[in-house]
Amino acid sequence: MWMFPLAVTAGNTFILKPSPRVPLTSVRLMELLMDTGIPDGVVNMVHGGAESVEWICKHPSIKAISFVGGNTAGEFIFRTGAAHGKRVQANMGAKNHCVIMPDADKEDALNMVANAAFGAAGQRCMALSVPVFVGKAREWLPDLVERAKKFKVGHGLDASADFGPLVSKEATSKVEGIIAGCTAEGARLLLDGRHPQVEGYPNGNFVGPTVIAGCKPGMTSYDHEVFGPVATCAEVDTLQEAIDLINANQFGNGVAIFTQNGAVARKFQTEINVGQVGINLPIPVPLPMFSFTGWNRSAWASLNFYGKAGVQFYTRIKTITSRWKEPAGDVTKLSGAFPTLS
Repeated sequence: MWMFPLAVTAGNTFILKPSPRVPLTSVRLMELLMDTGIPDGVVNMVHGGAESVEWICKHPSIKAISFVGGNTAGEFIFRTGAAHGKRVQANMGAKNHCVIMPDADKEDALNMVANAAFGAAGQRCMALSVPVFVGKAREWLPDLVERAKKFKVGHGLDASADFGPLVSKEATSKVEGIIAGCTAEGARLLLDGRHPQVEGYPNGNFVGPTVIAGCKPGMTSYDHEVFGPVATCAEVDTLQEAIDLINANQFGNGVAIFTQNGAVARKFQTEINVGQVGINLPIPVPLPMFSFTGWNRSAWASLNFYGKAGVQFYTRIKTITSRWKEPAGDVTKLSGAFPTLS
């Protein structure tokens, strides 16, 4: 939805290759699109793995590639596509931080942090995975744990569930491994969400809300994108320490701050090296008329998704210079000078 509406509106045909792990939503989207009467061949779908990706990156008729996913695939697509003369935009991994100042509205901030950290089982590129508690705000960690305990894990057809399973056995094993190893690296496991019981689904890929405190650079839980319902909490003494911590991270998709001090917010938004900044909201995704502006290893692109940059990505600039003279006008004299409109 970030891609083909703009691409088609700009006059292109479009090929969608969904993830082989979750193709059915894209299939349904294509069915609905066909129901609208869109001409055959305007929007197309191909399935497959690495072979399909490589074909897209190298085929001479394909002029531009948009990608959303992990860094391993995204960086390969960016390099391979660019090497074959294609324009590429790649939205990739993230480790989104959220600074919680001591003057923040405690109840409001913690509720939003919990929603953003655990919603969709943490499986979204803008999940708020690193709450950063500043100064006395670290005393609120137990309150975050209590909120996390209230989320219900369930299967996809359970209307009472707050979120469902992880995408695969491999994803579940990865998340459980990070949780299992966090204490050995010096972190504190405040809430362990491994192996929740979901009635009727004993072998499901479920992980419950998890809160890890004392996370620092160098720890697996901090350095890597977990992509699960895990809040990897950091604790610092000052706002400047929080800014320095975030700016040293390899990713730069989104960041947020909760404060009631305008000067603090201004300092933060000015000094932070992340492309999308939220103030008193946890997931700073811009409205569609603006572009999705991740930085650093979160996004490799000269033109970002949607908004004005998205239109520019799916179009090419053509410059036409012409000259018309009166039928009886003067004839241009021979000259070695650079031709101009005069």
